[in-house]
Amino acid sequence: MDVERIQCLASGLLKELPAQFIRPADERPENTKAVEGVTVPVISLSLPHDILVKQVAEAASDWGIFLITDHGISPTLISQLQEVGQQFFSLPQKEKEAYANDPSTGSFEGYGTKMTKNVQQKVEWIDYYFHMMTPPSKVNYDMWPKNPPSYREVTEEYTKQLLSLTDKVLELLSEGLGLEKKALRSSLGDENMEMEMKINMYPPCPQPELALGVEPHTDMAALTLLIPNDVPGLQVWSQDRWVAVDYLQNAFFVHIGDQLEVLSNGKYKGVLHRTLVNKERMRMSWAVFVAPPHEAVIGPLPPLVNQGNPPKFSTKTYAEYRHRKFNKLPQ
Repeated sequence: MDVERIQCLASGLLKELPAQFIRPADERPENTKAVEGVTVPVISLSLPHDILVKQVAEAASDWGIFLITDHGISPTLISQLQEVGQQFFSLPQKEKEAYANDPSTGSFEGYGTKMTKNVQQKVEWIDYYFHMMTPPSKVNYDMWPKNPPSYREVTEEYTKQLLSLTDKVLELLSEGLGLEKKALRSSLGDENMEMEMKINMYPPCPQPELALGVEPHTDMAALTLLIPNDVPGLQVWSQDRWVAVDYLQNAFFVHIGDQLEVLSNGKYKGVLHRTLVNKERMRMSWAVFVAPPHEAVIGPLPPLVNQGNPPKFSTKTYAEYRHRKFNKLPQ
């Protein structure tokens, strides 16, 4: 499948963006600037437990996103993860193409470029690498980069540590709903809960004021835990305006996704977000999506529903939800 990679396009002497990258006027960063001086909640996991539950629940309800610090994952491991990802994208193009995916077959694992459908057929300024991390039964190591050679070792260690952090965050979010702490994890499939890695690479862009790295969207999974490099670009929609999310070294960006919004019956908000690109520098981020298995049935949790608070969402399998989201069908 012949796909024009954004990295190849950017490495040429491109002075102006091709038309397919130029967003409609009402979507362009130059016309939709983020407000200054507003910051997304930053929460330390070292806080006393009751305060932590309260802060996480408030951030998930008011913002749909928060940053966590003091999370116990070593800065060295985070640096190694970023290094092996950068090394992959620095490989010769032919070597990367050996891992090319083919979304038309429904498979997103591997090296890819365009992941969204939109009415104007506009293309986002991004290349990515996508693969399963867990459960072991779903992991296909053939779809993990063989080069750099340390990619698997680093990513497996990261998976193990991130799984512990994910459990901790899901427990706090469960308690924030007044539920027992395993409630959300068990609704997401427990041992069959899936984690998917997406390494996003946004090359320098000649006209960043006209393009988007990723168009506005909410994540269809339950939770996203993301580590970016130090090039800013993430913006979230809050109180009818875009808010830039500041970089904080070694902090995890936690996004509430659609499935947690459904399970919480709307108490927690899936965060609408987009990514801007940079004229001089490459932005990268390492997003891990925490999702139920495709056959899991997801709907508002019964203890959160009553006569005064009826279900706000329909109940369906995650596979059905994905199909509708990808094809822009009503849920």
